[in-house]
Amino acid sequence: MPKPSPFRYFKTSPEIIRLAVMLYIRFPLSLRNVEGLLHERGIEISHETVRFWWNRFGPMFAAEIRRRRVERMRSSQHWRWHLDEIFVKINGELHYLWRAVDHEGEVLESFATKRRDRKAALKFLKKAMRRHGSPEVMVTDRLRSYGAALRTIGASDLQETGRYLNNRAENSHQPLRRRERAMQRFRRMRTLQTFAAVHSSVNNHFNQERHLYSRDNFKQNRAVALAEWRQLGAA
Repeated sequence: MPKPSPFRYFKTSPEIIRLAVMLYIRFPLSLRNVEGLLHERGIEISHETVRFWWNRFGPMFAAEIRRRRVERMRSSQHWRWHLDEIFVKINGELHYLWRAVDHEGEVLESFATKRRDRKAALKFLKKAMRRHGSPEVMVTDRLRSYGAALRTIGASDLQETGRYLNNRAENSHQPLRRRERAMQRFRRMRTLQTFAAVHSSVNNHFNQERHLYSRDNFKQNRAVALAEWRQLGAA
């Protein structure tokens, strides 16, 4: 029995919904920016419609992308993780977003917490390793919470620390920071967790690392990524 289409109750075409969700998540645009861009293309919707579509379909698209990539990533040889955390203010209160990035620059996991202690680090590591398996090396900064959490799970020998070793993770924060500014910060920790997870999957999907390829290969890879996006949620 074929799986029912997730777009079956919507009058708007799936192509327009996918386009709106991609514009909002992939680029540092506000909801009203997306509304204006679609208006130029003759598509009349409100910014609240964009918000509804992103909340409804964003996690679904991200989960589908993640399912397609996890198996390939698990089989990777010499897998090296870079772990780092960033400060995020929510209603004037500091929160922390833990992130794991692999040696190719793909964001593996994002986890929002109110604290930056051993317990929070342990939850983050268990979640990442349950989904992606265990790496050969974990590169971290000198935050003691990482060492305490790794000792708890018996993986302290995997940890590496050192100056400049974690630049991969530091640089991976930039796209999310740009989106945070466009959204005028987050209002709830749940929103931060949801958006960070969806944004990382979409960013992984369209990140072609153009500096590693010739122009022709980059254009081909970009076209493939866009074609795969247009098939998300298809019955």
